[in-house]
Amino acid sequence: MTTYIDKLALFTILDKKLLVVRSRGKSLFYLPGGKREFSETDHEALIREISEELTIDLVPSTITYATTLEAQADGKPEGTLVKLTCYFADYDGEPMPAAEIEELRYIDSRDIEVCSKAALLCVDWLKEHGYIN
Repeated sequence: MTTYIDKLALFTILDKKLLVVRSRGKSLFYLPGGKREFSETDHEALIREISEELTIDLVPSTITYATTLEAQADGKPEGTLVKLTCYFADYDGEPMPAAEIEELRYIDSRDIEVCSKAALLCVDWLKEHGYIN
């Protein structure tokens, strides 16, 4: 039986590298974002999660759907998949780790050893579409 963890994620690209984050006590990096709260739209949840995790404000009119990817969820039983609905957006401010985020890093396809399974799919998709190296 397949179980899904439904999450939203933000693709932030700088100098052909992708912004990823690592939570306190974890070793792997993943995409910033998170789960919707009751009755939130994708845009509302993404704006809230990114503000909480990175202390930046997304510009709502620039939020653009990119792709939806699924991967085995790290640290979860086999068959537990994380479904990432990914967006691009402009923002105001400078990304800084906040809330449960301990570290942020910009990576490209040569940095896959630090990525969660879902982040690996994102890196592959972004490289295939020419966004990152």
